[in-house]
Amino acid sequence: MFDNLSSKLDKAFQILKGHGKITEINVAETLKEVRRALLDADVNYKIAKEFTSTVKEKALGQKVLTSLQPGQLMVKIVKDELARLMGSDAVGLNLESKLSVILMSGLQGSGKTTFTGKLALHLKKKHKKNPLLVACDVYRPAAIDQLGVVAEQVGVSWYFDKEEKNPVKIAKAGLKKAGEEKHDVVIIDTAGRLAIDDVLMNEIKEIHSAIRPSETLFVVDSMTGQDAVNTAKTFNSVLNFDGVILTKLDGDTRGGAALSIKSVVDKPIKFIGTGEKMEAIDIFYPDRMADRILGMGDVVSLVERAQEQFDEEKAKIISKKIAKNQFGFDDFLSQIQQVKKMGNMKDLMGMIPGVGKITKDIDIDDNAFKGIEVIIGSMTQKERSQPQLMNHSRKMRIAKGSGKPIEEVNQLIKQFEQMSKMMKMMQAGKGKHIMQMMQKFR
Repeated sequence: MFDNLSSKLDKAFQILKGHGKITEINVAETLKEVRRALLDADVNYKIAKEFTSTVKEKALGQKVLTSLQPGQLMVKIVKDELARLMGSDAVGLNLESKLSVILMSGLQGSGKTTFTGKLALHLKKKHKKNPLLVACDVYRPAAIDQLGVVAEQVGVSWYFDKEEKNPVKIAKAGLKKAGEEKHDVVIIDTAGRLAIDDVLMNEIKEIHSAIRPSETLFVVDSMTGQDAVNTAKTFNSVLNFDGVILTKLDGDTRGGAALSIKSVVDKPIKFIGTGEKMEAIDIFYPDRMADRILGMGDVVSLVERAQEQFDEEKAKIISKKIAKNQFGFDDFLSQIQQVKKMGNMKDLMGMIPGVGKITKDIDIDDNAFKGIEVIIGSMTQKERSQPQLMNHSRKMRIAKGSGKPIEEVNQLIKQFEQMSKMMKMMQAGKGKHIMQMMQKFR
C-alpha cells in the first residue's frame, strides 16, 4: 500500500538529513521532491502545489530552521497535512433510522458488489445488524448471481427479481421485504457501467429519489488514480453522495485517489478494501494512513485487527494448557489460523513501525504458513498433543509424509519450542510490561 509514494517521500526527507545546517534552500529542495512524489502518485497538480505551499508556510512559521530536530519537525508537519488532506477524522455511517438504507454506486469493475458483501459482514459483526442485500443491477447477466454468492458467503439475506427489469421497482420491493422480515439495514447494489453515461446517471438518480437512502456511498477502484477522482466528481454532482469507499488498496496503487478525492468532492473516505477476503474491510482513519505513508506503521489498527480475531474462550483453554505444559501443535495451528484471518501478510508487516520500509521490496507470500500446516498435518494426534515425543525417526517420518526436507521440520519444532517458552514467560508475568503497553491501544 503506497510503497512507491512512501519511498519517494523518505528520499525527499534525506535531503534535510544530509545537511549539517537546515536552510530555506534545502527545505525548498525537500518540498520540491515531496511535490514530485505526490505528482508521481497521480495526485492532482493543483492539490500537490497547494500542499507543499502549506507545508512550507507552516515549516517556516514553526521555525524549523532553528529547531533542534528540524528533520523530525518537518516530517510531523507533512504527516499532519497528509491527514488533513485525506479528511483529518474518521467518519462513520448514519445508522440511526429504524431501517437504514445504504445505496451503493460506482462504475463497473470498481468492486462494488463484493464490497456490498464486505460492508454487510462488517455491519453484522461490528454493529449487530441484520442486513438485507438488494440486487438492482438488471443489465450485467451475472450480477444478480454474484450478489447471491456474496450474500451466502457472509451469511446474510438477499432479495432479487430476475423477471423485473425496472431497478426502481426492485429497490422499492426490497425495502418492503426488509420491513416484513424485520431487517434493520438494506444495502442496494446498483448497476455499474464501463464509463459514465446519461442512462446510468438518470437511473441511479431515480433510485435515489425513490428510496431516499440514509447513506449514499460511491465505490471507486483506488488503482485508477485521477480517473477515480474525476468519476467521483461527476457522481457527486448528480447524487450528492455521503462518502467514498476505496477498494483494492492492497494492490499496486499509487495513492492519488486517496490523497485527492476529499479535496475535490469534499466528502469523506469512509471505508477501504484491503484484500480479497470478505473480512478485508477497514474504517478509514486519515491520521493512521498518513503514518503508514510516512513509514511510521499503524500499531493501533494492528492491535484492533488482533482483537477482532481474539477468541476469549480459546485463549482461556490455551492459557490453562500453557500452565500445565500441555500446549501442543494443534494449539499452535489455532494461533496461526487467527493470524491468517487478520489479513494480507505484507499489509500487516506495514503496520509495524519501521518494518514496512524493510519489507517493501520483499514479496511476502500469503501462503507462507502452508508449509507449517502441511507438516503439522503429517503428525499423529499423539505427536501433536505431546511435542516432547519428537525424536529423529518421528521427524523423518513427518518429513517424508509432508514432502518437506527434514531441515524444515526441525525449524518448525524449534520455532514451536521458542513460542511455547515465550508464552510461558508472558503468563508468568515476565512479559507483563508488554501486555500493559498493548492495553494502551485498546
